Amino acid sequence: MHTRRIGEVEVGAVGLGAMPMSIEGRPDEARSLATLHAALDAGVTLIDTADAYHVGADEVGHNETLIARALASHDRGGDVLVATKGGHLRPGDGSWTLDGSPGHLKRACEASLRRLGVEAIGLYQFHRPDPRVPYAESVGAVRELLDEGKIRMAGISNAGPEQIRQAGEILGGRLVSVQNQFSPAFRSSEPELELCGELGIAFLPYSPFGGIARAGELALDHAPFARIARRHGVSAHQVCLAWMLARSPVVVPIPGASRPESVRDSVAAAGLALSAEDVAELDAV
Repeated sequence: MHTRRIGEVEVGAVGLGAMPMSIEGRPDEARSLATLHAALDAGVTLIDTADAYHVGADEVGHNETLIARALASHDRGGDVLVATKGGHLRPGDGSWTLDGSPGHLKRACEASLRRLGVEAIGLYQFHRPDPRVPYAESVGAVRELLDEGKIRMAGISNAGPEQIRQAGEILGGRLVSVQNQFSPAFRSSEPELELCGELGIAFLPYSPFGGIARAGELALDHAPFARIARRHGVSAHQVCLAWMLARSPVVVPIPGASRPESVRDSVAAAGLALSAEDVAELDAV
């Protein structure tokens, strides 16, 4: 697979979002492990997770534990950059809550270290701003984790341009990634994508196919995505990822998957070359 960079680490141009394997509607563990192993076989070297990817309140970190098991049982497991996140919580009633306090982030990081079975987390990202906590305090906790060697690289998620600049300053120029939602139907993160390109920071689009939103699926099924897919003899999902990769060299999509065939289809997008006319047509959708 073609590669891109997150900080000083080279990763496959298409990563894997592991959330679907742990939240509501998740597959059984055997299929999840098969999906993760298929990703490794296909050359995926970036897997995105979070401690909040679980269902019940008694299984915090379900996704991290699953990933650790998959990596330990595959001969390429040591080649993977695992990106996890802290600051989001799931009480177990289906809701998502926030805790961006420094104390919580430090405890969450320690727990993620234990579940992943590593001495230092490859990439740790502050999951989502907490309006009750000054952003500088939350990112300051991430900086301390970086300084202490608990994490090797630092990133932020669900951030706006000013928060990206602020985080970069607080981290002393060591901000390596921004993970925001971005898809054909959800393009409000265009300013963040452009800023990351200017700053040389990796932009990790999550829910690149629209997630569970019906609008995202319609966007892919609709021309010109479907038309260009037919022209190249590939899926509309591959066209979507190839379009994102063509937007900027800092983009590393992390499409979610819960089936081996979905992973293999996504990874193939790294080798799909769209023409300038294709990209312009998709930009205009």
